[in-house]
Amino acid sequence: MRRLTDYQGYIFDLDGTIYLGERLIDGARETVLGLRAAGKRVVFLSNKPLETRDDYARKLTRLGIPTPAEEVINSSWVMARWLAAEAPGATVYVIGEPPLLDELRRAGLHVVEDPSGRYHEVRFVIAAFDRTFHYQKLNHALQAIRRGARFVATNSDRTCPVEDGEIPDAAGVIGAIEGVTGRPVELITGKPYPIMVETILRHLGLPASDCLMVGDRLETDMLMGVRAGMGTALVLTGVTRREQLPHPEIRPDFVLDSVAAIAHALAEDT
Repeated sequence: MRRLTDYQGYIFDLDGTIYLGERLIDGARETVLGLRAAGKRVVFLSNKPLETRDDYARKLTRLGIPTPAEEVINSSWVMARWLAAEAPGATVYVIGEPPLLDELRRAGLHVVEDPSGRYHEVRFVIAAFDRTFHYQKLNHALQAIRRGARFVATNSDRTCPVEDGEIPDAAGVIGAIEGVTGRPVELITGKPYPIMVETILRHLGLPASDCLMVGDRLETDMLMGVRAGMGTALVLTGVTRREQLPHPEIRPDFVLDSVAAIAHALAEDT
């Protein structure tokens, strides 16, 4: 069996793995800096579209892990890149928060915040984590999809870990739209879906077998790693608890109390 330090690329989830809220998880800094010093490639990955890559990089740097934006991949950036290639300049309606809308605009998409009377112009309805979700937004999505808009989403997480527990995530928005339209979501750009895997591997320049996916969620982080043929390391600092293991279908290669275990393994190698 391979050891924690045998991989060339390390993919870290953020919420629940590297930090919780504004608190860096113990050992995270030592782990990332240690991997970099050992010549490993590191990338940070988030399904949460509430911040841009620059925002995530600034937060990591502020918390003690100096990080350029190029080392961050999140679902909104992947969505923006996919849409820009699939339908350059398309009109889109987004159930999401301002950072996602800004990301899409930077990619050349035409974002309409109130499509009333113009539903036929909307080519894509995009569902995301939205703490301002309300009935009118759901109605806009229904009317646009009925008039031919395609239905896509940034991520499908049920909840998002925070310092004092969990809060609802994008799955609730997707479920509401599917419920009123009868239309399943067509494509999701976040974990564990193929478009995210392709983006990560292209960024790292490594085969999946040389990468270790480190995260706190079985149904996204670990499932993505298993499906892609990556090594997988589940940490117990986020939403997954030890009593939920073993899972009948998703078996991580490693189960760690926290990412600090990787720093300890690196120290043992020296």
